[in-house]
Order: sequence, then structure tokens, then C-alpha cells
Amino acid sequence: MRVPIPHSLGKDEARARLQARSGDLAGMMPGGMADVAVTWPDQDRMNLAVKAMGSSVNAMVEIGETAVTVIVDLPMALKFFEPMIRSAVEKNGQKLLK
Repeated sequence: MRVPIPHSLGKDEARARLQARSGDLAGMMPGGMADVAVTWPDQDRMNLAVKAMGSSVNAMVEIGETAVTVIVDLPMALKFFEPMIRSAVEKNGQKLLK
């Protein structure tokens, strides 16, 4: 699942905001409780490993000049929840960039 989140911040500011607020991610997950491990393999990519309610999901955030794209590797067992997860990513992605 790919979720683009448009912004007008530029890469550097978007990256700075995501880095500063990445600790808030666990509370933003659907259900409000999750264990989120964040790594930065390079300056324009943030990797997420999310564990919640007995499931594990990996995601990647690509930082661009005009959009941040969240790519979620959604397991088949969670495909039913894709609309809810997409909505949460869009809403909370905007919050992280404010």
C-alpha cells in the first residue's frame, strides 16, 4: 500500500520534522498502542517495524521535496483493514509534518 502525503516544506524541513516526531508514532497507530522501531538507512528514508495486536508490519517512508510517501507492506491478514490503515496514515502523517 502506497500513501502519498503532500507537503510544501521541502525535503530538509520534512526530514527534520519526521526525525523530531518519530517518537510519537506508537501512539498514532490504529488502536493507540504499538511497538514501533524506527531506523534511518539514509537521510531520505525512514524504516518502521510496527508490532501491534499480535501482528507485525513493516513500512518505509520516502521523503521528497513535495510529498512524503508511506509504503506499507500489509500482510494478507490485515488487507481487510487497509481503508482504516490508509486513513490513519494520511491523518497522522499530516500531524507529523505540522
